[in-house]
Amino acid sequence: MTKLGLTLAVALTAASPVLASSEGNAPPAIGTRADNIASVQRGAKLFFNYCVGCHSLQFMRYSRIADDLGLSEDEVVQNFAAFTNAKIGDTVVSAMPEADAAAWFGKAPPDLSLEARSKGPDWIADYLKSFYVDHSRPLGWNNKRFPGASMPNVLWEMQGIQHAEMGHAKEGGEAHIEGLKLVTPGTQSEAQFHETVKDITSFLQYVGEPAALKRQSMGAWVVLYLAFFTFLAWLLKKEYWKDVH
Repeated sequence: MTKLGLTLAVALTAASPVLASSEGNAPPAIGTRADNIASVQRGAKLFFNYCVGCHSLQFMRYSRIADDLGLSEDEVVQNFAAFTNAKIGDTVVSAMPEADAAAWFGKAPPDLSLEARSKGPDWIADYLKSFYVDHSRPLGWNNKRFPGASMPNVLWEMQGIQHAEMGHAKEGGEAHIEGLKLVTPGTQSEAQFHETVKDITSFLQYVGEPAALKRQSMGAWVVLYLAFFTFLAWLLKKEYWKDVH
């Protein structure tokens, strides 16, 4: 075996447990579609009601949201921009001053413009569903998907309150969370809250790549054009080569 082959074999062998662990801990698929405009619209409403108080979308303008989601500028200003007294041409900036956020939460909440592209829609959806009460944390909440998260569960009224069900600790180790149990129901059923999370995730997926809406709508026409051009090229080739054969 060559040195290169041996190196690759060792690298793949060493990486396999990590890959297996990552796949075993993969979040369940949420099935969002950024081109589902109705879902994205609902998600936008939820984001601006529950999230913009702490999180910004610095790469997204209110005017772009209006254009892409089929909303009028007045609708966007009244229902979305009013939370931060922004104008239609402004980018989406959190209502919370960064210095105050750092003092209250230990650090300023992250901008979410590229969150869906960074972690993926499935991760975001699972994160939003994975909050549980943890009195050892400063804000009384923790998260199974992202342990030690500084964010409180802003959706608890809809979801309800969950407690962690701990497994047995291995010798010399810490107890792990086996699951989450809903102990206090919220205003929504499990199915309804799933759709709520799906809508928020759809909106963040759209924010991560707003150009995808136009690209996907043009995709079918591009394929048809290429197919037609290929057919013309075949006819041209047939005409040029008919005397050769």
